[in-house]
Amino acid sequence: MQKRTVKLIQIDWEGPFILNELNLLTDDSHDYGIYQIYGKHLVYGKDVLLYIGKADQQTIGKRVSQENWWNTNDSNHLKIYAGRLAGKDTPHEEIWSKEIDLAEKLLINVHKPAYNSKSLTSIPDAELQDIHILNWGDYRDLLPEISGLRWTSKLDNDHYEIYGIITTE
Repeated sequence: MQKRTVKLIQIDWEGPFILNELNLLTDDSHDYGIYQIYGKHLVYGKDVLLYIGKADQQTIGKRVSQENWWNTNDSNHLKIYAGRLAGKDTPHEEIWSKEIDLAEKLLINVHKPAYNSKSLTSIPDAELQDIHILNWGDYRDLLPEISGLRWTSKLDNDHYEIYGIITTE
């Protein structure tokens, strides 16, 4: 059995914010990370997860304002949740950036928001296999805990048997 090194990424979620409150998410010291957008979808209904995005090298408030959410047919009812990475120590900027990228990709892969369909074709399966995400705070409709072992192809070829069942070969 090969030794696995699990990379734990903890995300502390805050929200909801509305579009007019994006200025509350522009602190250059810590407003980087992941965000979720909830709103109306023609097929899935009202107040559903529409999009998961990342704000890396720029704040969540700045990034969301670049995405043209102002022009949706229900922009007054959009809700934004800000996810900031958390841990014992703030890592070097390169590591922080990589963790933001991996967390966004695994969250999109697992939750499959309607407006992230393009992102689903570029999921780096091998990179996500040993990622483990813990969502804290106001994580809304996201699963509280996500494991790359479960949501990638890592265990697809592993043979296992149910305990107590004897098989003959």
